[in-house]
Amino acid sequence: MRLVFAGTPEVAVPALDAIVASRHDLVGVVTRPDAPAGRGRRLVASPVAQRAEALGVPVLKPEHPRDPEFQAELRALAPDCCPVVAYGALLPQSALDIPPHGWVNLHFSCLPAWRGAAPVQHAIWAGDEVTGATTFRIVKAMDAGPTFGVMTERIRPTDTAGDLLGRLAEGGAGLLLATLDHLEDGDIEAREQPADGVSMAPKITVEDAEVDWHEPAASVDRRVRACTPAPGAWTTHEGERLKLGPVEPTDETLAPGTLEVRKQEVLVGTGTTAVRLGVVKPFGKKQMPAADWARGTRLASGTPLGGAG
Repeated sequence: MRLVFAGTPEVAVPALDAIVASRHDLVGVVTRPDAPAGRGRRLVASPVAQRAEALGVPVLKPEHPRDPEFQAELRALAPDCCPVVAYGALLPQSALDIPPHGWVNLHFSCLPAWRGAAPVQHAIWAGDEVTGATTFRIVKAMDAGPTFGVMTERIRPTDTAGDLLGRLAEGGAGLLLATLDHLEDGDIEAREQPADGVSMAPKITVEDAEVDWHEPAASVDRRVRACTPAPGAWTTHEGERLKLGPVEPTDETLAPGTLEVRKQEVLVGTGTTAVRLGVVKPFGKKQMPAADWARGTRLASGTPLGGAG
């Protein structure tokens, strides 16, 4: 089939590479416009755009996929199908109608669970033991289209969102390619999603990522892992933001938000048992082990974090 791939972040690159290596003909790539990045805020092409340009594939960067100029360019490419991974813009019906086989999305959950922008983060935060990826035909309703295939992946006790998403991106690339192969062969049918089991996964904001030390240790652990690497879990120390890497629950007990500073470790109390801090990033400084931060700041046991104290 003639394919136009749509995607933007790094997590979409494995699927792009799988398509390039497949029997299908990649005739174009659609991605979000260049965006400011780094300290200089210079415009930088998306990871998908950079990969496509390196491959010599035509790249389209519409401000919005409803733009008539973009839709004319897409029609000129005459795709049979448009596979999608984390493109990042809503597609109007006029664009959805262009390829005969529609737009086939790879979504990182077992639909209908966790529809939305942050399925992997919400699965970890909720304490799910298993998640996965699903291919489905895009319709106007959010992640509600009929499904083609699914894969499952166990969520490991120490998985961050970045860890889990990396595995799903690799495994999901194979699922997406298999779906495209079956569509071309005509031996696959889309099935409507069940009405039961729908859950939503909206984008996680910086405000959502603030740790509440009165929550149980398991909840603190899941929040931090779900927000790693982005938007990054955090608390405050002396009024300034302190970013947190993954923590480790312990059997010890401390008052919520209270630090216990030791030679080689730093504990902080939660609503149940204490957690051991891993790496931290104080405001305006580099990331470092919590014990190094405590020594450099001359922290004393009993120091409060966040609203504790």
